[in-house]
Amino acid sequence: MSSGMRAETDAIVIGAGPVGLFAIFQLGMLRLKCHVVDALPAIGGQLTALYPEKPIYDIPGYPKIVAADLVHRLTEQAAPFHPRYHLDVAVEGLARLPDGRWEVTLSDGRAMIAPVVIIAAGAGAFGPNRPPLDGLAAFEGKSVFYLVQRREQFRGQRVVIAGGGDSAVDWAISLSDVADRVMVVHRRPKFRAAPESEARLAALAAEGRIDLVVPYQLHSLEGSDGRLEAVVVATTGSQTRRLEADALLPFFGLASSLGPIAKWGLEMDGAQIRVASSTLATNLPGVFAIGAVAGYPGKLKLILQGFSAAAMAAHASHAVARPDQALHFEHSTSTGVPVA
Repeated sequence: MSSGMRAETDAIVIGAGPVGLFAIFQLGMLRLKCHVVDALPAIGGQLTALYPEKPIYDIPGYPKIVAADLVHRLTEQAAPFHPRYHLDVAVEGLARLPDGRWEVTLSDGRAMIAPVVIIAAGAGAFGPNRPPLDGLAAFEGKSVFYLVQRREQFRGQRVVIAGGGDSAVDWAISLSDVADRVMVVHRRPKFRAAPESEARLAALAAEGRIDLVVPYQLHSLEGSDGRLEAVVVATTGSQTRRLEADALLPFFGLASSLGPIAKWGLEMDGAQIRVASSTLATNLPGVFAIGAVAGYPGKLKLILQGFSAAAMAAHASHAVARPDQALHFEHSTSTGVPVA
């Protein structure tokens, strides 16, 4: 692999969800630079992919904050430290170099080298559950999307949303403000969304702002050169219906897996990486795990505990990345935000 494809930094953060984003900030406060890898095409992990418009009530200082807003604020908080994001790419290999640093290789052939690796991969790398449609790949990224990064992208368009969970319902409600037409395809009349969201969906349908196409399932796509012209849906009795459309958003959840991470020689407790509760260190020197992927006694599955773990791992990382520098703990009120 050529040296031009190998980036060197202080820390590699695997996972750009809320805990990974806060780890960037904590590393930056200690003047440690980092590269960040995520298999999803957008920052925010599950908050962005599954429930961007859902309110969260247990973030300290925010009686209520919408998930997408929390991602935005965490990204803004990390921005002064100029992290390098590598999105829509998976991690593959982890190898210890002769000098003690780690080389992380990516699915696109690139590699990064750092003395510290912080795994903040949530429940693992996420990927969309794709519907079994012939020719689907030709439309992906052009008129078929598994994530919504900008609502304005669909202004004036005819949008078909498939699915019955929170993501499908939330985005149907949201896009009804900008799209020319929103059609929601679901195999049964009952949705699996929050009651208030389902009530809002029903109200918009009654107003004629959303078309509920039930009970139907996706059957086939019509179009060419990646440009969608229609989505054909069918009942279980094979009755079909043609929906003229410019975009299809299939929201059938995300499949998660640790993938290659599970083969890196990390000590595991089931699907979680075993860590020391005081430092979040794994059994591999210089490799830490935080957030949902980390397992230790007394852990709570809360974002706020992930934030605490990010701070602890960052401080433990300093001795690895800067072994010749003593770390004197200081509060941010004293130091401010260091200039990168």
